[in-house]
Amino acid sequence: MICFVSAGEASGDLHASHVMREVKRLDPAARFVYLGGDNMAAVAGTLPLIHISEMSVMGIARVIASLPRIMRQLDAAKKAIDRIRPDVVVLVDYPSFNLKLASYAHSLGIPVAWYISPKVWVWKEWRVAAMRKVIDRLFCILPFEPRWFERRHDWKVEYVGNPSVSEIDQMLATLPSREVFSRTHGLDSAKKWIALVPGSRPAEIKANLPIMLSAMRRFPQYTPVIAGVTTIPVELYDSLRGDTRIIFGATGQLIAHSEAAMVTSGTATLETALIGTPQVMLYRDSGSHIVYSLGRNLLKVKYFSLPNLIMGEEVVKELVMHFCTPDAVAEALNRILPGNCDYQRQQQQYADMRKVLGNGNAPLEVAKGILKLAER
Repeated sequence: MICFVSAGEASGDLHASHVMREVKRLDPAARFVYLGGDNMAAVAGTLPLIHISEMSVMGIARVIASLPRIMRQLDAAKKAIDRIRPDVVVLVDYPSFNLKLASYAHSLGIPVAWYISPKVWVWKEWRVAAMRKVIDRLFCILPFEPRWFERRHDWKVEYVGNPSVSEIDQMLATLPSREVFSRTHGLDSAKKWIALVPGSRPAEIKANLPIMLSAMRRFPQYTPVIAGVTTIPVELYDSLRGDTRIIFGATGQLIAHSEAAMVTSGTATLETALIGTPQVMLYRDSGSHIVYSLGRNLLKVKYFSLPNLIMGEEVVKELVMHFCTPDAVAEALNRILPGNCDYQRQQQQYADMRKVLGNGNAPLEVAKGILKLAER
């Protein structure tokens, strides 16, 4: 079987690599042509057609400036699909780019599988009509998504489990002791840490890290530690962090060994909940009342963080835009610290969320679906 896989971001590279590994286990003869990163390369044993470092672009201005390059990449991907005629095309998130690839593969009669649905239930719901025409199987990782697609668009899609569940469980199973972790990263094991997880993009870090650091001044009994991202220049962190300690490449381990965490919205909120560490979610961006109001009118969901979206209730306190101030963050953090009023409530909601997510092996279920499509 020849499988064409497209993932345009770091998270997609990781999730796609797990699916590819399961495909190889089920079909050792499987070969991959792909757009992706180092994780996918380790499984495929070949270099990517296009590396994710050349693909990921954030912000409207940057997207517009990068349009010629993006179109060249899209054209290269289409030509590769046309040339090799894969048995199946597998697309992982990255909707604007991948939806065009799905349409092209469909026009050639090649079956298309999509793993990790675009968040059309938040915004851009109009995409669903186009998706239905060109996607043969849509694999979702949030338990409410199949119900949403069927109720609103009469489209039966599949919940395969959430990959973060097994990924976090594997991380916890090999978690080094606090003493070993401290020695490895130059931390004081006698101190109690608060993990600061300010995002994975420069704009997020610039907006959110100063709020986190300011809030931590209310807690001199705790030591803040920043979870750094290796793809971000260290100079950006250095310009903001003062003498606050920063570690790279060990975010999950840091959260697991911390008393609590301040987390910017995204998959990290779900991972923190699965680890079981108390958390507050914050997202500052511009902090403008007007931008917040406009965004609220555009979005179709009540919550921003994944634990809250999954449970349909406030598991994690969300402080967004102009509500995200150091005082508000400090007050919310204080409430969920061990022994305080909201600690036990949040822990119980974390346990309930795990039950809702289930223990399914998402990469394996997707791999089985891919092989069935290829058999056509």
